[in-house]
Amino acid sequence: MRSLRTLFLLVATALSSPALAQQTIYVAGYGGSFQKELQSDIIPAFEAQHNVKVVYVPGISSETVAKLQAQKSHEQINVAIVDDGPMFQAIQYGDCDSLTSASVYDDIYNFARFQGRAIGIGLNATGIVYNTETFKKNGWAPPTSWQDLTDKKYAQRFTTSSISGTYGVNALVMFARINGGSEQNIQPGFDAIREQIAPNVVSWSSSPAQIAEMFESGDIDIAVWGSNRAIPLKDSGFPVEFVYPKEGAVALIAAACVVVQNSAPEVSQAFVQYLVSPEVQAKIATQGFGPTNGKITLDEKLAAKLPYGPERVGKMMSVDWPVINQHRAEWTDKWNRTIEK
Repeated sequence: MRSLRTLFLLVATALSSPALAQQTIYVAGYGGSFQKELQSDIIPAFEAQHNVKVVYVPGISSETVAKLQAQKSHEQINVAIVDDGPMFQAIQYGDCDSLTSASVYDDIYNFARFQGRAIGIGLNATGIVYNTETFKKNGWAPPTSWQDLTDKKYAQRFTTSSISGTYGVNALVMFARINGGSEQNIQPGFDAIREQIAPNVVSWSSSPAQIAEMFESGDIDIAVWGSNRAIPLKDSGFPVEFVYPKEGAVALIAAACVVVQNSAPEVSQAFVQYLVSPEVQAKIATQGFGPTNGKITLDEKLAAKLPYGPERVGKMMSVDWPVINQHRAEWTDKWNRTIEK
């Protein structure tokens, strides 16, 4: 009887041991189809492998960064997934821990690395989307350049995001660059947007859903938009095509970081490494994001839709987000005074 009682005590002690207790981590990231893909096809395998419970917290990037700031010193989020601009803000604010060394990171494109504090998990290209049916009907050649957007034939048939949205910021930077400026000298971009682009804009919109509706209702024929936004619209049967401009498409990178001083640093590091593994990258690609891992192979049908492969990835460029974030408030004020007055 004593030996049986001793066995029960040993088992109870083992089951209550912290080493065997299941950890819980909180992952903040995009909602919608991205959240569904992670929760149904990506997270369960990680939970089983690491004996961990992953709670997903959906939200837009700016909201996630705000949560990190609000929870400082008593972090509840373990891993954050946000766009590249907000990610650089999170790094600047000291919210992201250093990534531990892992061989999988060696296969990630250089432009998808964030100072050793975060890593890109998916690529979205900012370029030009146009209605192929309308262009064919009007006898218009497909756009090939950012400069094509200044053509007066697009007057009141064009839209882009204002500076409040990432696509608008990317467009501003590209027009600065092709007119002799840069992130450090943004004035040529403001001049080009005000004088050549604004007259063509029917309305400024930072809402992906609204831009899709404007295409479908026939209010616009061309827009500055993202490749991952054009894909579902095209898959629905609507006649649109995404263009990688000859001057370059701007890479919009979905990135992940391990939050500093969080409750489960080791499993958080493992989760970020898992997100850039070839098998997970292939699954993320089904949500319209090109892989950041250069070693994976996608089937031809999926690959044709994405920023994927040397030709398309070679046409993508980065913007200097640390400089942009430093001047974002000033640029926003200037935009509101001189463009959207």
